[in-house]
Amino acid sequence: MENTRQGMELAQVLANHGEEFLSKNQLCPEQIKAFNAIITCRTSVLGGHASICDTCGHTQQAYNSCRNRHCPKCQFIKQVQWIDRLKASLPPIKYFHLVFTIPQCLHKTLYINQSSGYSILFKSAWEALKQCLANPKYLGAQTGAVAVLHTWGQTLTYHPHIHMIVPAGGLSSDEMEWVRSNQKYLLPVKILSGVFRAVFSRLLQQAISKQQIKLPDDLEDFDQLKTKMYAKNWVVFAEKPLAGPQRVVKYLGRYTNRVAFTNSRLVADEGGKISFSYKDYSMGGVIRSMSLDASEFIKRFFRHVLPCGFYKIRYFGIMAQCNMTTKLALCFELLEKAAYYPQLQGLPAIEVLQMVTGIDPFVCPHCKKGRMQAISLWMDKHAEPG
Repeated sequence: MENTRQGMELAQVLANHGEEFLSKNQLCPEQIKAFNAIITCRTSVLGGHASICDTCGHTQQAYNSCRNRHCPKCQFIKQVQWIDRLKASLPPIKYFHLVFTIPQCLHKTLYINQSSGYSILFKSAWEALKQCLANPKYLGAQTGAVAVLHTWGQTLTYHPHIHMIVPAGGLSSDEMEWVRSNQKYLLPVKILSGVFRAVFSRLLQQAISKQQIKLPDDLEDFDQLKTKMYAKNWVVFAEKPLAGPQRVVKYLGRYTNRVAFTNSRLVADEGGKISFSYKDYSMGGVIRSMSLDASEFIKRFFRHVLPCGFYKIRYFGIMAQCNMTTKLALCFELLEKAAYYPQLQGLPAIEVLQMVTGIDPFVCPHCKKGRMQAISLWMDKHAEPG
C-alpha cells in the first residue's frame, strides 16, 4: 500500500522499468540506495501510522518518507528550512548571480572523480572570484558567496556547473567600511572566465600529481587534457542582478535542495518510452517534450546521484559559517542593518509545514472540525537520510 497521490511519479517509472534496467546496468552503492529509497518512499515498506478523527471517526493512513536527498518528494521541508537559515547570511543589498561552467572535454574526468572533481570546481570558482574582486580595479574588498552545485541540464544530460550568488560589495581590507561595487555589473565575465580556467587547471594538475584524481582511460596524461581544455572558451555567465535578500531567497529556493528531475515534468510512460517536459533555453525557455527509452531515462537520472556526504551547497568568504559572528556581523553593522533571526530551525517538520502553508495538518479532512489523533504506529524498516 502507499499514500494516495495524483499524477505520474518517478517512483512508478522505476517500479515499471527498474527490474529490467538493473538486469542490464550496474549502479554504484549510492545510486542503489537512492533507487530503493525513491521506489519505497511513502509506502508501507517504510512504515507509517494510522489516525482517527476525534469528532467524526474518520480514519486514514500515512506512510513515512524516505528522506533521501535525491527523492523528488522529500525536499520541501529541507528547502524552506535552508531558505530560512540563509536569510540570516544575506545583508540587505543587491546581489549578482554567476554561473560557472566547464567545457565538455572535462565531463568524463569529473564524473569518475566526483567528490574530488566537484570540490575542485567549487574551489576554482571561488578562488577566481576572490582573486578578481580583490583587485581595486573591480572592487578591492573581501567579498563572499553562496554556491550551489548542479550536475544536470534540462534533458538530464551531464552538465556540472556552479550557481553562485555574490553580494554587490564587500568588506574593506582594514575592515572599517563597506565597499560598494558597480551596481550594473560585478566585473567583466571574460576576465573572470580566464582566471577561472587558470585556477581550475592548476588545482586539477595538483590533484592528478597527488593521485587524488584519476584520468579517463582515453587520456595519457594531464598535458593532453590541458590541450583540450585550453582549446575551448570557458564561459562564466552573469545573470540579471537580484535586488535584495527576498529576491535571492526566492531565486535560490528554486535551485537548492533540488533534484535532477521533478514529478511534475513527467508526461507519459508508454511503449517502453518515458516522455517528459523540459525548457529549451536556446529558444528563450519555451517548453518542449522529449521521449527517451525507459532505460536511457533511468540511466540519465541516476548520473546525478551525488557521493554520500557530499555538500552541494557551500558558503565562502564573509558568508562562510566561520565568519558569521565576525566579518558578516561587521558587514551588517557597517550597513546599519539588523540581521534576520531564523524562525524555523529545530522545529518538527509538521510544525514547519503548518507555519509555511498556513494549513493545520491535524484538522480532519472529512468533517473539517475534528482533530486527527494517532491510534497506531508501525515500522517495517527505518528510513535513512540520503
